Amino acid sequence: MLEIGNIKVPFARIGVLIGKEGTVKAKIEEEGKAKLDIDSENAIVTVYQKNDPLKALMALNVVQAIARGFNPEKAMLLFDDSVQLIVISIKEFVNKDAKRIKEIRGRSIGKEGHTREIIEELTGTYISISGNTVSILGDFISIQYAREAVNMILQGRKHKTVYSYLEKNVGELKFRKMEESFGGS
Repeated sequence: MLEIGNIKVPFARIGVLIGKEGTVKAKIEEEGKAKLDIDSENAIVTVYQKNDPLKALMALNVVQAIARGFNPEKAMLLFDDSVQLIVISIKEFVNKDAKRIKEIRGRSIGKEGHTREIIEELTGTYISISGNTVSILGDFISIQYAREAVNMILQGRKHKTVYSYLEKNVGELKFRKMEESFGGS
């Protein structure tokens, strides 16, 4: 078997990746036509291709999504060609001051998760804030709008400004998705 890649997974996410009685791991291996080698001592997951390199790459992305805090059900959406994962490093927007990173993480989530929920709802994406990263899961078009909204927050823009941007662009987002589904360019 050919090694596709490996991912460092937070220790707290290893159990989620394996799943009850190994069900999540088995499903990733089945859907991804891959073999997962989980080194729980070092928290490293290596993905090996069985026979379909594209599916094995998708399996690697699923592992990364679970590592970044998505539940397995949402992460499995990455087996659909139209779904993508992007990971934004909060450290790119602030210096390495731990207090500032925590503050920015809080802004990204919003009070009781409100900001994250609004971005998810208006763009049709899923967002996970884990460690020093913000990860977004969704189709190509939706991810662009969600990424811009997250970037605006990380740059320190007011939440009201971000919400206005999203509300203004929701119509365009829906139009672009509809156009894409009918084969437009």
